[in-house]
Amino acid sequence: MPRLRRLSDRVIDQIAAGEVVERPAAALKELVENALDAGATRIEVTLSAGGCDRIEVVDNGCGMSPDDLLMAVERHCTSKLDDETLTRIVTLGFRGEALPSIGATARLTLISRQAHSDTAWALRVEGGAVTAPAPVSGAVGTRVLVEDLFFATPARRKFLKTARVEGGHAESVMRRLALAAPHCAIRFTLETREVFAFPVQSVHERVQAVLGESDALIPLDEERNGLHLTGFLGGPAATRATGAGQFLLVNNRPVADPLMKTAIRVAYRPVIEPGRHPVLALHLRMPHERVDVNVHPSKTELRFADEAEVRGLMIGAMQRALGHGAGEGGVRARFSAQSRPAIRYPAPERRTPFPEFPGAVTAPGAAPDGTAATGSVPVSPLPERGDAFEAHGASGFAEQFHGLAPEARRPTPVDEAERLRYPLGAPVAQVLDTYIIAVGQDGDLVLVDQHAAHERLMHEKLLAQHGEGRLKAQRLLLPEVVDLPPGQAGRLLEWAETLETLGLEIESFGGGSVLLRTMPVLLQGGDGTALMRDLSEELGADPDLEPGDSSAIERRIDAVIARMACHGSIRAGRRLKPEEMSALLRQMEQTPRAGTCSHGRPTWLRLGRAEIERLFGRIR
Repeated sequence: MPRLRRLSDRVIDQIAAGEVVERPAAALKELVENALDAGATRIEVTLSAGGCDRIEVVDNGCGMSPDDLLMAVERHCTSKLDDETLTRIVTLGFRGEALPSIGATARLTLISRQAHSDTAWALRVEGGAVTAPAPVSGAVGTRVLVEDLFFATPARRKFLKTARVEGGHAESVMRRLALAAPHCAIRFTLETREVFAFPVQSVHERVQAVLGESDALIPLDEERNGLHLTGFLGGPAATRATGAGQFLLVNNRPVADPLMKTAIRVAYRPVIEPGRHPVLALHLRMPHERVDVNVHPSKTELRFADEAEVRGLMIGAMQRALGHGAGEGGVRARFSAQSRPAIRYPAPERRTPFPEFPGAVTAPGAAPDGTAATGSVPVSPLPERGDAFEAHGASGFAEQFHGLAPEARRPTPVDEAERLRYPLGAPVAQVLDTYIIAVGQDGDLVLVDQHAAHERLMHEKLLAQHGEGRLKAQRLLLPEVVDLPPGQAGRLLEWAETLETLGLEIESFGGGSVLLRTMPVLLQGGDGTALMRDLSEELGADPDLEPGDSSAIERRIDAVIARMACHGSIRAGRRLKPEEMSALLRQMEQTPRAGTCSHGRPTWLRLGRAEIERLFGRIR
């Protein structure tokens, strides 16, 4: 029988190091957190070979005395806990494991000087062996040098990735820490290349610098029951293939908590395409006793006292911030002071009502007769090309457009109020009977996908009517018989009562068929057969979904209404009149979440002067 034996301190330190320092980025994180806890306002970081060969962190913090240096490389020695309750942790570090773990697996050098000291002190640790502090020259603050990481544990070093991969992880760590400390100037150099150098900045400036988003960000600031959520959200159009653009802080601590990531996914699900990830930076402040940060040595996962409250606040706050009309804050709106408007907007008192196009969602403020009372931008249709040539010939046609010569175009000051009132501009043409071309007051070119845009309008209208219990149904003159694949008809009939609240009355028609008797008034003229087939797939997509389960119904109701909206919206290929195009744009500006369709695809795009000139090679 094998006998129990006590492990040596050296082996214990190496085992512990595997939990705290799993790769160069983890070691770097611990060192920079120590610098921030020391009150540094300037930090410089330099890495070689992705941090495998060399990590250097220099700060101007409070520094350490010789006795402090000796204590710092002993396990579980820290200056960051006032008591032993672990209920109010206000610093980034607190476990006292980072420096001993690094010293047990690498060659560690600490050089530190306090403000009142006339010299700096240096201490070396190599594979766990500590050399006594010695006086050296050095500035106030601390310089940490880590060389040959994992030289004492070759097995761990063998499993490190390439320098490029490890450097990428280190850069990600540095950006998260930089976001947590906008009060600190941070410079990061990787393989002699300066990756970034952030000065002391405001929170908004640091968020823009870290996210790399030059477009407007949607601000968020909500508070409930002692929880305060602030930050900035990228609009639905600003998505990425991975979640690398998501930065989360809890009480100034960078985290990657699964609960918070789930809340983000739920909040963005109705407005972005599946498989895409939003760009955002969120900071959740809460009483320290309501969150446990001592869950994992890396301190990136948390345990909340009330997970439901945190999740509810995050989802609700983000959905409210994203629930704006198209063209409002944060959805890639660019305005150039030098651009020349191509269309003059009427003053409010001269607005002409326009008829709502068939199937459109009535905009807020619509008149009782169905015409819109606010937000119209009348546009005179351009003359037909054939008529102009027949009446005037080629030369006469050119004379009509003499006013377009450069000398005839006078720059007109942009009316800020009008620009904000009509962010999507005025329509001038339709391309391929699918895309609307509009020109903004600032001269930008706006492209709108008419089907995707109207789909979102229908979605929000149906959702609002369902929530208010006034979704009206219209009986079909001839009920439609819908043939479904085996098993789907029965599944659909299980949900007959719920579908009836959505204006869809169905009954069995024998075999695998159902009879559709009513449709919502808003979907008048839609394809009922295709709608029933899509709904049967939607309701069958979740095997745990049971009729009568109210929470399950609420989880699916938005997706079901999205399917209905798709079948009730105007289709690609339909030619619209100028007043119909104008109505569509105005209603998009007034409808929540109109920047994307129900499937998450963008409904409109904006091309400013810079983008257009780049397409033509004028600028690079």
